[in-house]
Amino acid sequence: MKTLQLLFAVILLAGLSGCASSQNATVSPGADLGAVKSYYVLHLPKDDRGINKLICDDLNGRGCKASTGEAGSAPPDAQAVVTYQDKWMWDMTMYMLKLDLQIRDPKTDVALASGEVMHTSLVRKSPPEMVKEVIDQIFQKAASSKAAPMGSQ
Repeated sequence: MKTLQLLFAVILLAGLSGCASSQNATVSPGADLGAVKSYYVLHLPKDDRGINKLICDDLNGRGCKASTGEAGSAPPDAQAVVTYQDKWMWDMTMYMLKLDLQIRDPKTDVALASGEVMHTSLVRKSPPEMVKEVIDQIFQKAASSKAAPMGSQ
């Protein structure tokens, strides 16, 4: 009987792990993303799925000026460089498990803001949805950080 209960608990835990999702964003103190109007999305050499283009399209859709390309090719008017890491998993089909995104100062490479979203197999989202979600999180955090009084974070 104990073996059956243990087996049931293991199956239940394995099933629940497929339903996990998380979102997180941070904005560096003093960073004003509202002032940033021009972004350059740095293409990852290993990215053959066009995540850089999805990020660029999302930023352009928000009224920002965004372009994408390889390292060293950022336009001189870029006010921020966007870097990202995407993690993919297999569960009947390939899906994006996690997307980390950083917005950096192009002169110093210091992170102005970052965000991540993760959706496991049973709650998976499409890459455009994941991009939108992480950028939403970053911009919402930036807006709430700016509205918060100094020292309240």
